[in-house]
Amino acid sequence: MSGLKVLHFADAHIDIANYGRQDAQTGLPVRVLDFLRSLDEIVDTAIEENVDLVVFGGDAYKDRNPAPTFQREWGRRMMRLSRADIPTLLLVGNHDVSPSLGRAHALEEYNTLDIPYVRVVSKPALLGPADLWDLPLQVIALPWVSKSEMIAVYGTDSKHADAELEERLINRIEDLLSQLDPELPAILLAHASVQGAVYGGERTVSLGRDLVLSPALVKSPALDYVALGHIHKKQDVNEATRVSQTSDAQTGPPVVYPGSIERVDFGEVEDDKFFVMVDLQKDATSYAWRQLKHIRTFIDRRVRLDAAEGVMDKIRAKLPGRQEMQDAIVRLTIDYPRELEPYIDESELREAASGTFEFHLIKRPQMEARLRIPEDKNVGDLDAGALLDLYWGAAHVEVAERETLSRLAQEIIQDDIIEEQPSDT
Repeated sequence: MSGLKVLHFADAHIDIANYGRQDAQTGLPVRVLDFLRSLDEIVDTAIEENVDLVVFGGDAYKDRNPAPTFQREWGRRMMRLSRADIPTLLLVGNHDVSPSLGRAHALEEYNTLDIPYVRVVSKPALLGPADLWDLPLQVIALPWVSKSEMIAVYGTDSKHADAELEERLINRIEDLLSQLDPELPAILLAHASVQGAVYGGERTVSLGRDLVLSPALVKSPALDYVALGHIHKKQDVNEATRVSQTSDAQTGPPVVYPGSIERVDFGEVEDDKFFVMVDLQKDATSYAWRQLKHIRTFIDRRVRLDAAEGVMDKIRAKLPGRQEMQDAIVRLTIDYPRELEPYIDESELREAASGTFEFHLIKRPQMEARLRIPEDKNVGDLDAGALLDLYWGAAHVEVAERETLSRLAQEIIQDDIIEEQPSDT
């Protein structure tokens, strides 16, 4: 006996274009087309297999202010689902919301325009059949909740702020769990970190800012499936427990991160990409991974040199063959004593990698001198951002990577400032 057919995906980030060139025909960055190709595969599957519900675990874009062109491309795919009469729940993730209270999130227009069969959830809620196009199920929806937002709403200047905020969040979820109808299958749809989950290369994006859900909370026997977003590495956080227990034991539901729909950066170089097909049944839910077929290859190689003899032979030995590198995004990092610089033939390496989609050659000569502060400055005159720029420059960090790191540092610094401000309540 089969139940409701649910398609679960997350972390689309369709406008990430941190590598490559523009497509001459569409004018879009080729990397954006990579992400859209995966999204098309997901939408095609939903329509071809006539699923009962699509649930999206958050992060449609890379940030809170997507360009209109990228909003158009995401919208085209959502409208295909709408026109096919496929109910679709879109959860707001941390990359979809503004850090300023009261600002519209990146998916706001779908609720504003009242698109048929598409619903956006931006606040914690319990949705029943009346909210879900009369489908016989219920969904506890938990969009991204930041520490700074909760501080602004509840107010706290306690040394134990993190524990207080997590307790409030847990109490809210437990209250929603207590309201579930025991006769209907239940999904928890959340954009959050779960304690014990394995992070991918995007871990630093939310460093220090996550409110972490406990395993006991998400493994509640009142739930039949937990559809997660936020972590880019595909996994079932509850798989080991369910596999190890006997069939009559209460093991809790599948707790599933499908992962991102394309490789975002070199932190995901080894990760294949998936979405999930769920057979949702009360106390008998099962699911299957569906691997996305056309994911851009990333190749990451590193070589350390210690002598002048055979420098290029050692470097060439680390590079894959031309066929393997064809259309791939390749990074080659070389660590070496500064005196070996003349032995590295950069033009030969770039010729060998000429068939790649993009080739990153990172040369890291050993630093022998201390960082130099400008003569008219001292350390106290420089803010954290300026000091980080000095360090990354001395460490020969690539400009694009330096900009990404700077943005992340500013987000963390700004959050620390917000959380340290005393509350007026």
